[in-house]
Amino acid sequence: MSRKTVSLFGLTNRYVAALKSRNVFGASSPALRFYSSENSAQKPQQSSDSDGTNQLENAVAEATKKLSEELEVLTKEVNEMKEKNDELLDKYKRSLADSENLRTRLTKQIADAKVFGIQSFCKDLLEVADILGHATEAVPKEELNDNNPHLKNLYEGLVMTKASLLQVFKRHGLEPINPLNEKFNPNMHEALFEKDDPNVEPSTIVVVTKLGYKLHERCIRPALVGVSKS
Repeated sequence: MSRKTVSLFGLTNRYVAALKSRNVFGASSPALRFYSSENSAQKPQQSSDSDGTNQLENAVAEATKKLSEELEVLTKEVNEMKEKNDELLDKYKRSLADSENLRTRLTKQIADAKVFGIQSFCKDLLEVADILGHATEAVPKEELNDNNPHLKNLYEGLVMTKASLLQVFKRHGLEPINPLNEKFNPNMHEALFEKDDPNVEPSTIVVVTKLGYKLHERCIRPALVGVSKS
């Protein structure tokens, strides 16, 4: 063995001893242990991550399905409540309209009762007015002079009584209907006969045999008339 070979062998032994002194090849080396543990745990960890991902996806899918079902139920309930609300609102509007119509009718009936409550009483007084009218018309006008003071005074008293009665009628809304020379109106007039009269248009009232009366524009007794022929 040459001196050079012995020297190289000694250098090699010293290098190995130095590495051993630093625990490069020792079992207790942290670097070796970490590398070994990482390699051994890598495959189980990848499997665990895959299982966790699947479980998370399944949980999300299940929660989404449950929420969809709940949303469908809630949507159905909301639609049903909306239909009921619309139905109740329609009934409320109808009831409100019926109440308003009833109030209007009652108000009108009360007003009519106040206005037309004396209608039957007025009809009875109309006969008195007719009698007074016939009495004044029956007095011969030529006899109304100073030679017949009693007849004249009686006539003037009848005329004043009739005028006072008509004023009372007017104050309470009762007015006479004297439709002479007017067009016939079946709502206000009652035709008793027809008469030829070439001087007027057809259906014109040419004779009034009895005055009519209206109470606040409501006819309570039609005028009895004769009309011209068509």
